[in-house]
Amino acid sequence: MTIKYKGQLALKSFENLSQIHFMLRSSTLALFLGAIFAQALPPENYQLATDWQLDASSFKATATKSENGDTLTLQNGLIRRVIRLKDGCATLALDDLMSGRSLVRSVRPEGMVTINGQEFAVGGLIGQPNHAFLTPEWQAALKTDPNALQLIGVEISEIKERMPWKQVRPHAPGVQWPPKGVAVRLEFSPYTDKQPITEIPWADIRTKLFADEFTQLSSDWKVQASIADERISFMNEGKPGEIYAPANTFCFAERALPANVGGVETVISPGTNVSYTWGPGLGLVFPNGKVLRCNLRPGDRGEHGDFQLSNNGVTSLMRLPALAAKEGGLSLERNYRLRVSLQPKTFIWEVADAGQAIPTWYKLFETSRDESWGAPIAMRLGKMAEDGSATDHKGEKGEWGRCRFTEVSVWSGIDTDRLAKVHSVAAPRFHVSIHYELYDGLPVWSKWMTVENISKKPLCVDRFTSEVLAVIEQSSDVESRGPNPLDQPDSIQVETDQAFGSFTARQANSHVVRWEKDPLYTSQVNYNRETPCLLKVGPTRGPAQDIAPGETFTTFRAFGLVQDSSSRERRGLAQRRMYRTLAPWVTENPLMHHLVASSPEAARAAIDQAAEVGFEMIILSFGSGFNMENNDPAYLEKWRKVNAYAQSKGIELGSYSLLSSRKVGGGNDVVPAPGERVTFGNAPALTSPWGLEYFKKLYAFFKTTGFTVLEHDGSYPGDWDVTTRLPLQKGLADSQWAQWKIINDYYRWCRGQGIFLNVPDYYFLAGSNKCGMGYREVNWSLPRAEQVIHTRQNIYDGTWDRTPSMGWMFVPLSEYQGGGTAATIEPLDSHLEHYNLMMLSNLSNGVQACYRGPRLFDTPRVRDLVKANVDWFKAHRAILESDVMHVRRADGKDWDGLLHVNPQLKERALLSVFNPLNQSIEREILVPLYYAGLKDSATVSINGAADTNRVKLDSTGRAKVRLTLPPNSHTWVVFGE
Repeated sequence: MTIKYKGQLALKSFENLSQIHFMLRSSTLALFLGAIFAQALPPENYQLATDWQLDASSFKATATKSENGDTLTLQNGLIRRVIRLKDGCATLALDDLMSGRSLVRSVRPEGMVTINGQEFAVGGLIGQPNHAFLTPEWQAALKTDPNALQLIGVEISEIKERMPWKQVRPHAPGVQWPPKGVAVRLEFSPYTDKQPITEIPWADIRTKLFADEFTQLSSDWKVQASIADERISFMNEGKPGEIYAPANTFCFAERALPANVGGVETVISPGTNVSYTWGPGLGLVFPNGKVLRCNLRPGDRGEHGDFQLSNNGVTSLMRLPALAAKEGGLSLERNYRLRVSLQPKTFIWEVADAGQAIPTWYKLFETSRDESWGAPIAMRLGKMAEDGSATDHKGEKGEWGRCRFTEVSVWSGIDTDRLAKVHSVAAPRFHVSIHYELYDGLPVWSKWMTVENISKKPLCVDRFTSEVLAVIEQSSDVESRGPNPLDQPDSIQVETDQAFGSFTARQANSHVVRWEKDPLYTSQVNYNRETPCLLKVGPTRGPAQDIAPGETFTTFRAFGLVQDSSSRERRGLAQRRMYRTLAPWVTENPLMHHLVASSPEAARAAIDQAAEVGFEMIILSFGSGFNMENNDPAYLEKWRKVNAYAQSKGIELGSYSLLSSRKVGGGNDVVPAPGERVTFGNAPALTSPWGLEYFKKLYAFFKTTGFTVLEHDGSYPGDWDVTTRLPLQKGLADSQWAQWKIINDYYRWCRGQGIFLNVPDYYFLAGSNKCGMGYREVNWSLPRAEQVIHTRQNIYDGTWDRTPSMGWMFVPLSEYQGGGTAATIEPLDSHLEHYNLMMLSNLSNGVQACYRGPRLFDTPRVRDLVKANVDWFKAHRAILESDVMHVRRADGKDWDGLLHVNPQLKERALLSVFNPLNQSIEREILVPLYYAGLKDSATVSINGAADTNRVKLDSTGRAKVRLTLPPNSHTWVVFGE
């Protein structure tokens, strides 16, 4: 069915200002039947009977152990995470039940933590032969990582609130705090025995003398290549360290070794090489010309040996099943880390899987050291003859193939003092817990770590990674060319409550959420193995936090949202649902006046005006002269009385305060590391005496005055500070964590006190209510007609990943950022039409703006206009503050509009349409009503008309509506069941 409606918005005469925002002079209403009667369909490839976006009531979170206790399954009907509990602990599966996908392809530890300089994997399993997928047979064969922290306990409980939320103002109906769901804690413990010397990382007891990652071929390397074919090279296709040669020919590079060499380590990729004796390896060259050499035998395929040692005419072979491919022999898809340690009387050769974050080393060979040979003077990397020489096989040269050396490092001998220090300290006694939460009706899990010090000495959490997931890749790019990065997986969106420094979630979390290359994923299609498909969540530096005996350190929380669609709108709807569930305070959406005066008399006058027209909040704005840092008792008492007056009128009172973007001096400012910069040019350090005093004043101000609003400008953006500021900050490594903890604790306190937080930064999950919708401040100095279009563009763009209530906009009642009289609304009565459009451009889209100026109205008819718009907004507040669908973006050359939808309301949908043109236009609009929960048909009311009509919906849930839109007007259409 199509609806045609013609009307006229009373913008010119203003005879009836109480109805100016919706009054239409009706002349025509025509209806006709549509052809399609099919009901709306769920998203493509959706596997469930009920769309959780419409009705999530049946999707309850549970945590259950298998009958034999081997696994724990966290699931809510939307996503499922399966964790092995016996013979090693790790996530075996993360499944998207909405679309039937398996999201992880490989097993990794539950987390990583570095304590007192020693890195530990938290759980983990080893032995997966191919990291592109994980079969049930491979799962059963996986073994415990002997070097990892081991699971010692499992606890299942209800979800507890992560911060208090004092609910003092209207918010979205039906929200629950804490959210419903299930919580799980997995407790891990380290080994306590003294480490054997072979298990101690070389970096703890040796000094790295030099390293080469073969980004270019240094002149220190002397290449020797067979003359059997001119194509034989140590730099194939421009890649240093890559050898292209027949199987039985030599090609290697030699480099001198320092006199104090104690060990050499290299990483070898077999590639397509199928050599035996001439396989890629490492050789030590001695003064007498002898070469001690160990090489891989990728062509053997397990028949005799995977590794070969050639020692003065004696050949030894070794095969290690743990490093072999399933079908036998070395895997050509895996990289191998080969090293030799020069002991006083022996040479020890070891190998490890190069893809392991903490390598598990396997001993290959140990040979006696002939003192007559002396110390090695050079090393050789590449394909050599059995005696390590530059000779080819006398017979068949064999099949051509590639192999590559990606890095080599040379180390000193063991430092006995450092070794003694390692052995003199017993392994630290601590417990690490991995915490999970899974929520009802939401494809989101939360994860964080705690470290409990159960020893009698302080411990330091140097680093942590709270989530490690080997995720299926987003694309299949074989090449990595040009400036454009490879695609990151879009199946999982990860955010944290340590987000800052941006208006968008992706940018605000970029310092802790990383998609990296996966060195274990050797069978990926990308030739250089650069696909970013390994998710790691952890700080860039630090946190370097000390834990006193008996105390516990808690990391930030990560939240993983599984997306079931590539549709931008559906993905945004899921993200917005996550915020409403995990940070429901973002649905508080008061109408706010930014007052540019700071005398009690001006404040009382503004309070009276706000109460008269229905505004709910006054913020003493930047530039008003109000000083929240003034802790003079008389000043605080004066404003306590003003606040008491505001409360008597039902108005909340608050103030602007600038934290960052300023220099305070006296050694209190952030000092960045060399080559880095302060985000906003200047910033005081929160851990400095000034910073501590600043927050002390803020705490006291709110306790004394009773104010309930804080606009906190220049919030902490994550700046690093090299300065030592004891006892809170040791230096660079812990500076970000220490400063974030201060502001995080303060925002949590505000949330518990019911203080509304306007913060131009992404602190939603840490307790803030609003962030800027996304705009350039200088745009509010543009001519008024341009500001209207920018307003609706900013809202359209800003609500893809935020609810309307999460972003504030701006209405410059008085001059802001320049522009003169052409940019401002004052005097308000002279620009009533523009004021009306600015209000409706925000309110009809569910967005609150900062109405900045000395007053909200200056004449009775302006008062009536503002009140009429506010009354209309409040009458439809529930639907206007619900989710939005993006219908058409404002461009100034045709209509634009947003659609509000909520299947739980009587008003299922409200379409807000603007005509920015100076002439009337007639347009047919397809209105997407699927997410309003409407099927087959819907009732329609235009601009509040009492008479409703019914329209048929097409197979995708769209209604066809034809509207005649008056010039420079706003039209609204309500849809019901």
